[in-house]
Amino acid sequence: MYICICNGITERDIHRACTEEGVQSLRELERCLGVGAGCGLCRSAAQELLSDHRRSRPVRLATADTPA
Repeated sequence: MYICICNGITERDIHRACTEEGVQSLRELERCLGVGAGCGLCRSAAQELLSDHRRSRPVRLATADTPA
């Protein structure tokens, strides 16, 4: 699905930027893909996708054997 019509950015493009480029913020997403640089209407949808990506990443917990 298209998220940013101005720049032709899809949901898949945003997912790829998060997983392959390590994008973690809307500002980084704008620099990497140009999301939100046009009319700005895509910002809320892009932010939601970023939040979903952060929630879905596994969290590495420190144990007695590994430093925090």
